[in-house]
Amino acid sequence: MALPQPILRLIKELTKLPGVGEKTASRLAMYIIRSSPADVESLARALREVKEKIRLCSRCFNLTEQDPCAICADPRRDNKIICVVSSPEDLMALEKSRSFHGLYHVLHGVLSPLDGIGPQDLKIQELLSRLPQEKITEVILATNPSAEGEATAQYLAQLIKPLSIKITRIARGVPMGGDLQYIDEVTLGKSLENRVPF
Repeated sequence: MALPQPILRLIKELTKLPGVGEKTASRLAMYIIRSSPADVESLARALREVKEKIRLCSRCFNLTEQDPCAICADPRRDNKIICVVSSPEDLMALEKSRSFHGLYHVLHGVLSPLDGIGPQDLKIQELLSRLPQEKITEVILATNPSAEGEATAQYLAQLIKPLSIKITRIARGVPMGGDLQYIDEVTLGKSLENRVPF
C-alpha cells in the first residue's frame, strides 16, 4: 500500500536523524500522526526554537542560549582548570557526574585525517588563546579513548606543553560494577597502567 506523500516526506526527514532507520522513522511518523495538533505544534515550535535561539558560547563553545553560557558565567566554578571535550554531549555527560567543577572547552570534533578533519576544523586555536589569557593552571584532556580521541589528546598535549601548564588525561580502565573476566584486554591493560595508590 502506497503511503500519502506527506507521510513519506516525514519518514524521509526522520531517517536523517542519527540512529533512526526506516522502521523507527515510520513508528515516529505514526506517533506524530496520532498526536494531538497541540502536541505536534509544540514539537514543531521546540525544533524552530532550538535552531533560532541556541548558539555557541564565545568562551568555551558549548551550546547555549545566553553568552557566556551558564557554566562560564558561574562564579562558583574553578576558573583555573579547563576540561577539553570533543562535543557538547561529552560535556553534558561530565556535568551529570557532578564531579568536575572547573570550566570546559568544546572542540566540536576530533582529529580524523581519513575524514578530512584537521586542526583547523576544531576549536584548537581558540583553546590555545584562552590558556594564557585566563591564566589556566591545568588542562584535563577528556577526549574519548578511540584512536582519533587519543591522537587529538596527544596533539593538544604537544601544543600545550611549552606553556608550562599541567596537562592531565582522564583515567581509563575497569568500570564500576565491572567483572574482570568480561573486560577486554586493552581496557584491562589501561586499568593496570592507570592504577592509583590505595
